[in-house]
Amino acid sequence: MKKLLFALFAVILSACSSDSPSLFKPASSGMPYEVLVVCSDEFWESPAGRALFDVLDTDVPGLPQSERSFRISHSRPAGFTRLLKTFRNVIEVKIDKQLYTQTKFKFTRDEYSTPQIILTIQSPNAKDFQEYVTKHAYTIIDFFTTNEMNYELRAVQKSHNKAFLDSVKAKFECEMYIPAHIVGIKSGKDFLWASDISNTNGTIQNFVIYSYPYTSEDNFSMEHFLHMRDSVMKKNIPGGRPDQYMTTEHDYVSMDERTFRERYLQVVRGLWSMENDMMGGPFVSHSVVDEVNNKVIVAEAFVYAANRKKGDIMRKLEASLYSLRLPADKAIENSIHIPEIIIEQTDSTDVANK
Repeated sequence: MKKLLFALFAVILSACSSDSPSLFKPASSGMPYEVLVVCSDEFWESPAGRALFDVLDTDVPGLPQSERSFRISHSRPAGFTRLLKTFRNVIEVKIDKQLYTQTKFKFTRDEYSTPQIILTIQSPNAKDFQEYVTKHAYTIIDFFTTNEMNYELRAVQKSHNKAFLDSVKAKFECEMYIPAHIVGIKSGKDFLWASDISNTNGTIQNFVIYSYPYTSEDNFSMEHFLHMRDSVMKKNIPGGRPDQYMTTEHDYVSMDERTFRERYLQVVRGLWSMENDMMGGPFVSHSVVDEVNNKVIVAEAFVYAANRKKGDIMRKLEASLYSLRLPADKAIENSIHIPEIIIEQTDSTDVANK
């Protein structure tokens, strides 16, 4: 029996010390939205490498100041060994005209650590690579952003503010998970506001949900969105004086139309401010139609963080907006995730031969 246990322990140690995937994977290294690019120094400094850098170096949308979408690191293939292989987000560049006839994306998940995503960009030559990553810039950004938000969604589903969840159920017949530390709740007519306003670090994180009757597709025009947001926030989020209330900076708003859970989703990003006050910051808003109750449900996250970076905070909060489950969604699975854009997943044979 002792020999059997010793043999099993030796196998476990061997598996853990190997670069190959094992049953016992370490926690990934690196910060959220930090990407390690694995390619030669020569390629990294070439126009093709700079094209990939420029894709990753774009701004987080909807912020009052410029903030990079990702923290970017680089490693030569020879340096991509045990320590770096645990990196959370990895892009491997593979250029070989003998192996590849076209440029493609492939990915593997949790290969060396967990959570981890490795995106491989394979191409026959640098010119095709450069053209491909430039054309598919949004795909690369959205792929890593979606994965990071899904990590956040899984975390907030495990640890969330139950009082807010119960309030959303009671008032809107919906479900929505927000981080457990956001504990302050204010309720109004067809309105909920959750905030960590009592914190002392100078950053105030907020969620709002409100609803109004759905009448037509015109409910999703930019003009209607701004009218509804301004009127709802003025009524429910006042300042310290009667002439102070939240409003929207109309010149700094953008709208994106998507499909989520087989229904229309309007995503609006922009800046908010307090009328007759100096407070302000970014917001992101998701609007959908509750077909069961014939209402528009608006879920929003906004932040106040003067003189601080807000990009990672806003993306973390936006992940919670995707947890919104409408009455018609009660039959869907309990797991919550944002569907990823379609990229071919590397099969086990490909992983074994890497």
